[in-house]
Amino acid sequence: MLLGPALALALCTPGQASSVPSAAPVPAAAHPQVVTWAASADRLGDAVADRSHRLVVHTSTGGRGLRIRLSNAFGDRPVTFGAAYAGVPAHGAALVPGSNRRLTFGGSRSVTLAPGEVRHSDPLPGQVKARSDLAISLYVRDAGGPATGHGMALQTSYAATGDHAAETGADNFGEQSGSWLYLDALTVESAPGAGAVVTLGDSITDGWQSSVDRNRRWPDYLAGRLQAAGGSVRGVANEGISGNKVLADGAGQSALRRLDRDVLSQAGVRTVVVFEGINDIKAHSGVTAADLISGYREIAARARAAGTCVVGATVLPFKGWSEWGPAEEAVRKEVNDFIRAGGLFDAVADFDRALRSPYDGERLLPTFDGGDHLHPNDKGMQAMADAIDLTALECAG
Repeated sequence: MLLGPALALALCTPGQASSVPSAAPVPAAAHPQVVTWAASADRLGDAVADRSHRLVVHTSTGGRGLRIRLSNAFGDRPVTFGAAYAGVPAHGAALVPGSNRRLTFGGSRSVTLAPGEVRHSDPLPGQVKARSDLAISLYVRDAGGPATGHGMALQTSYAATGDHAAETGADNFGEQSGSWLYLDALTVESAPGAGAVVTLGDSITDGWQSSVDRNRRWPDYLAGRLQAAGGSVRGVANEGISGNKVLADGAGQSALRRLDRDVLSQAGVRTVVVFEGINDIKAHSGVTAADLISGYREIAARARAAGTCVVGATVLPFKGWSEWGPAEEAVRKEVNDFIRAGGLFDAVADFDRALRSPYDGERLLPTFDGGDHLHPNDKGMQAMADAIDLTALECAG
């Protein structure tokens, strides 16, 4: 649900004094860049030129100097963005009047991304509120070949033919979309010492079976807890892809292949929560516990080499799902035993213990079951976020 007309993006408008002081700039270390929203990039159909996309996203932490990150990671030819704007949703595709602000790239109103390239915008003067909705409007002037985006947004966005990114009204945005195109991260300048946590996962982290347009994925609930706690870790980047695996490509590149781009490149990342493995286990591909543990070891080693800490999350029960069987259950239990007691991780988020039924530990507790015996509902998502020790996320690396 959109937040309505409350101004989430308090940015100066033309004719107003800038909210950024005109004195000498503060050293970057004093106000670190921290990711406030993210979505994993993947190949997303064919790119279409002369299209505007109004992408609705939800921040985790607040700060000033909003920057967006555009991605052509899966493109095989350049894509040119003729315009980019950040505004505040009012209702549907309509924006709060006066809130839609132009973004630039190296001072230019347009930017061309080469195949595989990722680019940040210039910082936008003004303040962004924590846990607020923003609408990022992009005009794709020239594109072709594979498009880059995130397929399962669980958030309604909008599209239009032609250049309508600067518009406040909704009249030209007659198409709805459940995906995010080209946009894969937002960052802000945060408080001194602030950092972020990145959640590396599959469809459960992506939010499947949580309420659409309500921001009830477990990383969203985690963001709420972090804001209320007031610690130094404030940003949350959701890097879940539905169907994703640790070891093999398929629904997105494997966790091992996408780790650098989706996780370790995020601004201010301090801790990585690794919550993957169920798709490897239930694929009937012969993956063993030892195979998964080897993958976890590589993720942890690379994350630590990048200066982050690593939290391991136990794999949820899934008895009742069509691919469940005793052999798969044995692998899941062996993997979870290692996550809890193997000494690899800096801390453990025991999602299995928090959500399993006390009467049958191989099943989700019915009150947390989204209905397919694999994906938690909103209550289950909340229980997962509540199972994380927030102090474990404060690690300085």
